[in-house]
Amino acid sequence: MILEVAAYLGTLVLLLTIAIGLFFLLRMPGGIGAFLAIMLFGTPGVGMLLVFSEAMDLPGLKDVALAIALLAGILGVVLVLRCWPEETGN
Repeated sequence: MILEVAAYLGTLVLLLTIAIGLFFLLRMPGGIGAFLAIMLFGTPGVGMLLVFSEAMDLPGLKDVALAIALLAGILGVVLVLRCWPEETGN
């Protein structure tokens, strides 16, 4: 019982983190900074899914969290490949 309450409180803190980040994201101009901020929302989102998975005894949520974490990693690589300036041979 106490573990479930702690899990829900932890999830509430993670949700609050996402809400604060969304507030700052809406105030910032677009571009790469906004894209990176959106990618950072995946971290508390994965954390929330893992906490819910343990609290509700739903092991399938762990798979969803893993898929989201892997997609965030792929997005990071795509961002670097697309936006990193190419070096010129000097």
